[in-house]
Amino acid sequence: MLTSADIQLLDQRFAQQGTGEVLGWAWERFGPRAAIGTSFQGAGLVIMHVAKERQLPFPVFTLDTGLLFPETVDLKKRLEDFFGYAIEALQPDLTVEQQAAAHGPELWKRDPDLCCAMRKVLPLQSKLGELDCWITGLRREQSEIRAGIGIIEVYAFDEATGREIVKLNPMAAWTREAVWRYIRDHKIPYNPLNGQGYRSIGCQPCTRKSANEEGERAGRWTGFSKVECGIHTFMAKKA
Repeated sequence: MLTSADIQLLDQRFAQQGTGEVLGWAWERFGPRAAIGTSFQGAGLVIMHVAKERQLPFPVFTLDTGLLFPETVDLKKRLEDFFGYAIEALQPDLTVEQQAAAHGPELWKRDPDLCCAMRKVLPLQSKLGELDCWITGLRREQSEIRAGIGIIEVYAFDEATGREIVKLNPMAAWTREAVWRYIRDHKIPYNPLNGQGYRSIGCQPCTRKSANEEGERAGRWTGFSKVECGIHTFMAKKA
């Protein structure tokens, strides 16, 4: 396992390198035990494309909560056709209907934290148990909470065992404008909702359109103090 000193040195090194070089390091060190996790936001699409261009065959996975927009579900198939590989869909133990029977209908309206925990956090925890490195599309510009992320971090996800993995955010310094310029230049399929005022797209019941002057993730969980679904904050710790 990398030490805190290793992480700090690597973070300084990666700050001077491009996304492709960072991904190349991850593949050389971890191989298929490193995987790209994406909800098909813009940065995730760029990472997938850079990896493909560099011939780095990382596994790719996404969280299928059962509450996604139809456009998001369709985009998964379009991306699989575009990149030429399957994207693993992680699903919660309970269907939406089973969750309603156990916890009442529309749990997201009453307890979005619990809903996200069951439909996102727990499936991700299970997947991370198979990995040594989780590659994300997080960017510092997205929100105040994400402003301090490193390009490489240590991520603790199992309190019982204390197991940690490397969390890699190779696009931490990218701007939204740079992300979308890359997507347009390389003609990567993207969610049509991005052109309809949805600047950050999650589950359909918890996502609304947002204005440019609002924060990039302002359209998520309107009416709640919640700003993260929990997959990037549960038991996370910086090196």
